[in-house]
Amino acid sequence: MALDPSFVGRSYPPTEPYAVGREKIREFADAIGADEPAYRDPAVAAALGHPDVIAPPTFPVVVTMAANQALIDDPALGLDYSRVVHGDQRFAYVRPVRAGDRLVCVSTVEEIMSRGGHDFLTTRTEVATDAGERVVTVWSRLVVRGEG
Repeated sequence: MALDPSFVGRSYPPTEPYAVGREKIREFADAIGADEPAYRDPAVAAALGHPDVIAPPTFPVVVTMAANQALIDDPALGLDYSRVVHGDQRFAYVRPVRAGDRLVCVSTVEEIMSRGGHDFLTTRTEVATDAGERVVTVWSRLVVRGEG
């Protein structure tokens, strides 16, 4: 089943706030092998001008994956997740994610196209604090492999 192109421009409801904690940042940094002291030590982060430890640049994947679940679960879109491979990820930062943030995401289907028997789905997720401060925009491209 092909993706429904009428979904381009559709946004999904905001997620519940995700509380970013020092421990979650440390766990993520450990998982990706990032040893930057500002990811673990509040004094180092403060010396760099941050109010608390900051997260590695790819940390927003943690919250955007949850935001995109509504899209994945929408049967009308026609997305067969068993055929999905990750194609691309981009981040445009306003400021780093930091411990103490309460992040809310709104995902929008930005593009749907077909090439060579495969469908491509690009989402744009706006990540902001629950007070409305923009933090980062995340684009994700999923490739839905064709059946042939």
